[in-house]
Amino acid sequence: MLDGVPAVDQINAPKTYALAPTPRPFRLPERADRMTHVARRIDGLEEKDAMESITQDDGKPTVLIVDDDPDIRESLQRLLRTVSLDSRTYVSPSTFIKSDLPSGPTCMVLDVRLPGRSGLDFQKELTAANINVPIIFITGHADVPMAVQAMKAGAIEFLIKPFRDQNLLDAIQLGLANDRARCERESELTRLRERFGKLTSREREVLAHVVNGRLNKQIANDIGISEMTVKIHRGQVVRKMQAASVSQLTRMADRLRDANIFGSPKATDLF
Repeated sequence: MLDGVPAVDQINAPKTYALAPTPRPFRLPERADRMTHVARRIDGLEEKDAMESITQDDGKPTVLIVDDDPDIRESLQRLLRTVSLDSRTYVSPSTFIKSDLPSGPTCMVLDVRLPGRSGLDFQKELTAANINVPIIFITGHADVPMAVQAMKAGAIEFLIKPFRDQNLLDAIQLGLANDRARCERESELTRLRERFGKLTSREREVLAHVVNGRLNKQIANDIGISEMTVKIHRGQVVRKMQAASVSQLTRMADRLRDANIFGSPKATDLF
C-alpha cells in the first residue's frame, strides 16, 4: 500500500475501505426548488407559471412579484431567499386578482410593462378596489413622467433595470414596515368595532356625552335619567370598551370617527 492506496491484489479482497465523501455542489433549500407551476389561459394568453409560491401563509411577511418574465421572477425569488423572505409570484395582474392575499404584511414588486395592461393601470385598479399593498415598480423602459405618476399614486419606489439588489431590498423592507403598521391599525379598529357593537343604545348615548366632556350630572339632565343610572351606564361603557381612562375612551371614539364607520364628523353625533 502506497500513500493510503490499496495494492492491486487487495482490490478484490472482501475487506472494504471508507472513502472520503465527494464534495457536493451548493444547492438552495429543497422547498425553494419545488415551485408550483400552473398553466392556464387568461385574457387570451397562454400563461405558464401563472403563480409560483414558496410561502406558507402563517402571517409572515410576503413579497408579491408580478412580472411576465419567468427569469425575472426566479431571480427575484432567489434574492428574497437570501434574506429569508417568503414570496409569491404572478405572471400577470389577472392571476393576482384571482388569488387570495396572504394574511400577513405584504408588498408588491410590479413590472411596469405587462401583457394586457400596464403596471400603472393595475396600480389604479388596486386602489379602486381598496387593496392596500405597497408597490415597488421595476422596469427596463421608463421616463420621468412615468415615475412621477407612479410615485404620486403612492408607489414606494421606482427602480430602473439594472438596479442594485440592495436598493430593491431596502424598498421592500420599507414597504413591509408600512404594511405591517397598516395591519396593526386595521386590527385595532376591528377590535374597537367589536367592542362598540356590544354597547346598548343607551350606553352609546352616554358614551357620546362622555367623550364630549360632559359630567355625570350634566348627562343625567341631558337625557333625562338619574345621575346614578348614568354612573352605571358609564361603568359598563368603560368595561366593554376596555378603556383605562376617559382620555383613552375619547381616543377610541376618535378612531371610530376618523374611520367614517358612523359617517359623522362630530363626537356628539358619532353614535
